[in-house]
Amino acid sequence: MHRNNLREKLEHYHPTDKREMADKSKMLDFLDSHENCFERSLSIGHFTGSCWIINHDGAKFLLTLHKKMGFWLQLGGHADGDSDIARVSLKEAHEESGLRHIELLSEEIFDIGVHLTPEYQGIPAHYHYDVRFLMRASDPQEHIKISDESDDLRWFDEVSVLPPDSGLNIPRMFKKWKNCRNGGAHEKQ
Repeated sequence: MHRNNLREKLEHYHPTDKREMADKSKMLDFLDSHENCFERSLSIGHFTGSCWIINHDGAKFLLTLHKKMGFWLQLGGHADGDSDIARVSLKEAHEESGLRHIELLSEEIFDIGVHLTPEYQGIPAHYHYDVRFLMRASDPQEHIKISDESDDLRWFDEVSVLPPDSGLNIPRMFKKWKNCRNGGAHEKQ
């Protein structure tokens, strides 16, 4: 398992708020402290990969109403031993959206977050060290399909329409996405 790629990405990542700064520090410490940090068998926590997916013209973003968590989140999931978190994020994007044509817009990290996942079906509560990437659904004719992990899957154009209990980091990622649309970093031209 090669973790230097993730370490390099995290070290070069510039957090946008105090919470992200704290989460970056936690992630680097966790990466150094646990040889098996990419395995879900590490019961205290593990790395996960997620994505902020925009539609073909960059006007909307895709979220899932997560069956287990019960609120709207970015798509993503467990690394299951894979230390290439960008690859994990892309795999999860395909699996959870049903879309075949998704492109990674940047190898740079888009957002990060450390959050406690509650106990579920006998699996104790544990932390997810979630690394997120910006992606685009490139085929305007392709339709999304709800996976077994979701109660719903939808394109949104405004974060204000989401319930207030939606994912903690959604407003921050929305703000970053708006910055990208207005010529900011991350998105390939």
